[in-house]
Amino acid sequence: MKYILRSSLILFALLYSQIQSAQEVTAVDSTGTVRNNDTLETDVKKDSIKPFKRFKAEGVSAVVGEYVILDSDIDKSYLELRTQGISIEGITRCQLLGKLMEDKLYAHHAKLDSIVVSDSEINYQIDQQIDYMVGELGSEEKVASYYRKNNIAELRQELFEVNKTIKLASNMQQSVVMNVEVTPEEVREFFYSIPEDERPIFGAEVELAQIVIEPETTEEAKKKVIDRLNEIRTDIVDNGASFATKAVLYSKDGTRSKGGLITGIKRNSPFAKEFKDQAFSLLEGEVSEPFETEFGYHILLLEKVRGQELDVRHIILFPEVSQKTINEAQAKIDSVRNSIVNGEIPFEDAAKEYSTDKETRNNGGQLVNPVSLDTKFDLNKMDPTLSAQIYNIKEGEMTKVLTDNDRTGKLLFKILTVTKRYEEHTADYVEDYEKIQELALKEKQLKAIEDWQDKKIKETYINVNEDYGDCDFSSNWLKQ
Repeated sequence: MKYILRSSLILFALLYSQIQSAQEVTAVDSTGTVRNNDTLETDVKKDSIKPFKRFKAEGVSAVVGEYVILDSDIDKSYLELRTQGISIEGITRCQLLGKLMEDKLYAHHAKLDSIVVSDSEINYQIDQQIDYMVGELGSEEKVASYYRKNNIAELRQELFEVNKTIKLASNMQQSVVMNVEVTPEEVREFFYSIPEDERPIFGAEVELAQIVIEPETTEEAKKKVIDRLNEIRTDIVDNGASFATKAVLYSKDGTRSKGGLITGIKRNSPFAKEFKDQAFSLLEGEVSEPFETEFGYHILLLEKVRGQELDVRHIILFPEVSQKTINEAQAKIDSVRNSIVNGEIPFEDAAKEYSTDKETRNNGGQLVNPVSLDTKFDLNKMDPTLSAQIYNIKEGEMTKVLTDNDRTGKLLFKILTVTKRYEEHTADYVEDYEKIQELALKEKQLKAIEDWQDKKIKETYINVNEDYGDCDFSSNWLKQ
């Protein structure tokens, strides 16, 4: 079983070092190493290291294709680990150099294979990273100082090179495995090749459904927000006020610190349809009328057109919810829960009739796991708040009325039920076929990656400093 877990972890580190979303920030170090605990732990298990002592103070550690790795890059990797609170005990320079060389090998061949990463994509990611770091440290000056840079522009330049290398490497890795598939026969052979006493243990899982009641937003509150946005727009359009300044003062989301700036919007970018429709209907320098999305009410300024991509600034406001409508929503969900408890209506039907959550109400409130995209949630891996709410709820039972907040921070009320509970158990070929299939696929993808890497190392110019000649790398970097 150890080899299965090792393989899965290594592949996870290789394939998913660049997970991103509109709300998430991928942290990277100044050497091109993704800040990811799993990757580092995998490297510790993967490499076998022989000790040595002599290093140059500032020399070239290795050259991989067009990329040069300096001794100082390895030093920076150690610094990043310390700042994350990760113990560096047992993590050697050989291991960090091996990881850096893997990144550069993939990035080098991504360029040879004409894999393109747009500058706007990287700049948007850097904006997210710097926003996150400013939120943690307080100002751009403190961020630059923390990373030992003279100013934020110097840090941005270094982050640009780092992020672009990592994104190229990630795209190259994905291209290696994107056509790898497993047949049912391969899944069967994979499972039955594992000794019975080494088969994986799958943790307890649940399937959940919910009913959500959101306090109603009155027409008066909506009109008040639209009127306020019109006032702001008039001051910008007629009086020459700065859109960026207005965004800093009044906008209610995270872009306010950048004057509402959002760069690199494409037709297929993950923004609300109404938002993209407005952005692509504007002329450069034009400010939109107020419009509504599921997130709130906006106005947009089209800052710049760059081919098929747009840079915009936006201001978003949310209508206020009165205490009266809050009380009405709470009374309504209490009534719905009582009707279910008394057997007057099934939970599924109540969700379809009363829930205000558009994503779940049509399927009876059934929740979908955003990670696995199926309906099962691992109790040991799910959101701690959600886990605490349903941990002791038996199959078919409901929680009490819970308070929560949506993505904009608006208060809402909900009840949850456990529609199905699966206890912890040893893997079963029939019951757990999808999970076993996933493990088999990861094993085959790992083999494809290892074969690709072995082949490309032979084809690529690689020079490792003799000071690292005693490293017993997991890959044949020394070409012995």
